[in-house]
Amino acid sequence: MQQNNSVTEFILLGLTQDPMRQKVVFVIFFIFYVGTVVGNLLIIVTIKSSRTLESPMYFFLFYLSLADSCFSTSTAPRLIVDALSAKKIISYNECMTQVFSLHLFGCMEIFVLILMAVDRYVAICKPLRHPTIMSRQVCTILIVLAWIGSFIHSIAQIILALRLPFCGPNLIDHYCCDLQPLLKLACMDTYVINTLLVSNSGAICSSSFVILMISYIVILHSLRNHSAEGKKKALSTCTSHIIVVVLFFGPCIFIYTRPPTTFPMDKMVAVFYTIGTPFLNPLIYTLRNVEVKNAMRKLWHLKITSENKK
Repeated sequence: MQQNNSVTEFILLGLTQDPMRQKVVFVIFFIFYVGTVVGNLLIIVTIKSSRTLESPMYFFLFYLSLADSCFSTSTAPRLIVDALSAKKIISYNECMTQVFSLHLFGCMEIFVLILMAVDRYVAICKPLRHPTIMSRQVCTILIVLAWIGSFIHSIAQIILALRLPFCGPNLIDHYCCDLQPLLKLACMDTYVINTLLVSNSGAICSSSFVILMISYIVILHSLRNHSAEGKKKALSTCTSHIIVVVLFFGPCIFIYTRPPTTFPMDKMVAVFYTIGTPFLNPLIYTLRNVEVKNAMRKLWHLKITSENKK
């Protein structure tokens, strides 16, 4: 992996250098990470175990929860461990691996959110053709294409990262490895690479956000012709999706669509979309979704009943 580099490892400065605050960081983000993994795994198990959650929306929600768990795992464990470490050292190879996994699962989340919006559009605007258009075979093909697209995006990002020569400072003013903080350490003119970063990650975030918001505007506009009950159910589903989209894409666009400058709030913004959003998604989709809550109740009821029989 290493070419033209005298740097074999980096030191992550993390969110804070204060020992007391580091302990607070450990506690807070340990709770966040455990909540993220448990919440998303609960959704995954519920969807796989329930016969009432076999529609395309829950098929895509399954992969959103999977992407959320992996996306958070790409950064949160190291942030938690480093909060109690005297030296936050990460090797060059580990750093490149983190860049790859961060973009792979982050991009997958973006594509799944787009597929969920497409499904809602077809379900609300073309209800009679929805089962045919969004068949299980079509949904599976779309998910496979989403994984392929995410992999291609991650390969493009890692190629950019591997082209960066590091010959001096190795202090990364961040809690994880990503292209933006790495650009500051490279001993070369990074204008071209930053332009490619903006045209890749920045373009994906911005264009996806615009596409998603337009699709939901069209969906909400089409609800005029639906019954009161239909409007209520569609609004509940779409509101959940829109909340997730805004929470994820706002910070993402802020980070990846600007020149290579840093702001004091960059790390907290990054924390919000890499750890905060995956933690909130299960809450948003379960608290606002009656079908998911009912399926979870049935799952736990069956589990408790089977244990009592034993």
